[in-house]
Amino acid sequence: MHDFIQRNIEGFVFQNLSVFPAVALLGPRQCGKSTLASMLSVKIPLFLYLDLQNPSDLNKLSDPLLFFDANPDATICIDEIQLKPDLFPILRSVIDSNRRNGRFILLGSASRDLIRQSSESLAGRIGFIELTPFTLTEINHQPDFQLRRFWLRGGYPESYLFENDSDSKIWLENFIRSYIERDIALFGFQIPALQMRRLLTMCAHLHGQLLNSSKLGESLGLTHPTVRRQIDLLEQTFIVRTLMPYQTNVGKRLIKSPKIYIRDSGILHRLLQIDKFNDLMGNPVFGASWEGVVIENILSSLRDWSPYFYRTSTGDETDLILKKGTKTIVVECKASTAPQLLKGFYRALDDLQADHAYVIIPVSGSYPVKPNVTVCGIEDFLHLVIQ
Repeated sequence: MHDFIQRNIEGFVFQNLSVFPAVALLGPRQCGKSTLASMLSVKIPLFLYLDLQNPSDLNKLSDPLLFFDANPDATICIDEIQLKPDLFPILRSVIDSNRRNGRFILLGSASRDLIRQSSESLAGRIGFIELTPFTLTEINHQPDFQLRRFWLRGGYPESYLFENDSDSKIWLENFIRSYIERDIALFGFQIPALQMRRLLTMCAHLHGQLLNSSKLGESLGLTHPTVRRQIDLLEQTFIVRTLMPYQTNVGKRLIKSPKIYIRDSGILHRLLQIDKFNDLMGNPVFGASWEGVVIENILSSLRDWSPYFYRTSTGDETDLILKKGTKTIVVECKASTAPQLLKGFYRALDDLQADHAYVIIPVSGSYPVKPNVTVCGIEDFLHLVIQ
């Protein structure tokens, strides 16, 4: 079914293919990379797809130089590239001997940083693009779209598209177990499954809060550096996002710890065993869950902006700051159709001298509450900022 759902990033992929010999499409497992590659294959005249988890495809690359030389005019798509890091120097040699843009599409379930050591040999020859699970603007025009369903189940295509919440719950649980028991080992990390599950669950309980690695380590019986390394791994495999605080010279004591989010709301709710939207509404994580949905959808759509949050030691704060050149936009997330804005929010606006502030709520439409403060939905926000 999701073969027919247009991905916003498709045009950006083609733009990169026209600029670089190789384009790496990176994102979590099951987010739709292979499906997007299938959609691209229809529009690219000579397209070859190799899945490194398929033994017969892996055999084709037993002599990669021979295979690439035999297919000089094809766009070759290699899935799960992180499973064969020794390919990168060979790709460099092939590209340099016959430099043609759009020759390779590399799909990977690890971030640029995690495969950097291998991919450095392709510097200047490769464009990196992150593909996320479905974003709100990719699916909200579907006839059966419901914000509550997207919010509860998250954006992974399989999870979102199931007929009912019960099937989605089973899929999400299997995804988490497979990630912990299989994927982490494939990246070369030997972390006990029970330990990683506990860490992930603790991160879910901290969703939208400040990350204190020392305190988290004490709870789990792990050292601070171990916790930091494991959270870094969760970030590099697109499960967790840390948002850095904005440091500015406003003469106030500012919070210096990052905030932590589970990137997909469906995974967040499964880790917290929240099965129904009514259960979510009655859960203390309700507001933070909406904040995560808003931040993830915004950052997936606005690639050119630098994100931060702002909080002083006295509690003046705002959920998200977006910086681009001299422009500053402030975002506050409220899981209410009638949001109440506190004095600390307005003091933060004054501190930051923001160009505009947006209060994002779970309904469509927009209206001003002050000359430079607008209440709106996510889609309205993106339309106002991108235009």
